[in-house]
Amino acid sequence: MSEQAQATAARSEKVAQIIEDIKQFKVFELVELVKALEAEFGVSAAPIAVAAAAGAPAAAPEAEEQTSFDVILKSYSGDKIQCIKAVRQLTNLGLKEAKALVEGLPKPIKEGATKEEVQKIKEQLTAVGGEIELK
Repeated sequence: MSEQAQATAARSEKVAQIIEDIKQFKVFELVELVKALEAEFGVSAAPIAVAAAAGAPAAAPEAEEQTSFDVILKSYSGDKIQCIKAVRQLTNLGLKEAKALVEGLPKPIKEGATKEEVQKIKEQLTAVGGEIELK
């Protein structure tokens, strides 16, 4: 067997061993591995879109609808006590913490809220003069 053939066979064994090792990884470990490889070699693992043979432009990817929101209480124009009460109901904070939150605006009220939770929070806070922002 020539030197080049031996190197190819050895490389194939190495690649096969790496693949077997990767099969044991958890998903978050694979994500970490991909990021580390991208950083190490200065490349991107993002798929490359190939135009059709006829030269037709690639279709634009559909924008994903946001399903998780961070609700931030920006300000309030009504009664401060009513705003604190509403914040306590929404966050299960104590009186002292809720008061500090309302007095130190803007502050997040809920992180990772669903559309339904956002609607409920918005209704309760706007009823007492609060203004929210979504991120």
